[in-house]
Amino acid sequence: MEKPKVVILCGGMGTRLKEETEFKPKPLVMIGDRPILWHIMKIYSHYGFNDFVLCLGYKGDMIKQYFRDYAFNAYDFELSLKTQKHKTYDAGGIPDWNITFANTGLKANSGARIKKIEKYIDGSSFFMTYGDGVADVNIPELLKFHKLHGKIGTVTTVRPTIRFGNLSIDANNQITDFTKKSTIHEGWIDGGFFVFNKGIFNYLTEDDSCMLESVPLQSLAKEGQFLCYKHDGYWQCMDTFKDYEQLNEIWNAGKVPWKIWDK
Repeated sequence: MEKPKVVILCGGMGTRLKEETEFKPKPLVMIGDRPILWHIMKIYSHYGFNDFVLCLGYKGDMIKQYFRDYAFNAYDFELSLKTQKHKTYDAGGIPDWNITFANTGLKANSGARIKKIEKYIDGSSFFMTYGDGVADVNIPELLKFHKLHGKIGTVTTVRPTIRFGNLSIDANNQITDFTKKSTIHEGWIDGGFFVFNKGIFNYLTEDDSCMLESVPLQSLAKEGQFLCYKHDGYWQCMDTFKDYEQLNEIWNAGKVPWKIWDK
């Protein structure tokens, strides 16, 4: 059975998270002791999808270096300075991932980045997601849904959470309690975690101005070639510093909904 490759957009500048992205690319911003990119890849690899194409741009060399030095950074190792031969301890814990690092340009928009990696897609379909969001999406079910309906594109849609101050008020208008409460928004939004047939490449160009979320997806929708896979579970993107803090709070608390590989 064909196993689609996983394309991850890693080239944006992450300007709304400048506290972290001034010195590193957004996919390398840490949740716990691992970059968010690692968490995303673990979600896919948990289900056996281990072939990745990373669309690099802003500070892409740092992403290359992270994975090139992965074993040295993650495990104890022995090194001969003279011969440069090395031995890594506990190397069995290294993920069995095949990664294509594709330089897709510093200023390219999402559609252009995807078009530029067309030559690396050798199957009939592929996954695509952003390098800044985690979820407990059942990836095989998403793929099954996509193949069942035979459309060019499927996107996982989610209900965003909005944080409000929840007030408890007595008969004298006295506030007796104030708590932060997560409320699920009624609408559906793009949660990433796409599946595309190769037909999507006919809607894209390598011009840096080509944005997937604009004309290409609008055209798919008008032509009846775009479906949504509704996900009622956990989803969170790391768009702002507050998101970064929230994701790390969840990780440090130990009850991590997207850590499906450890359940």
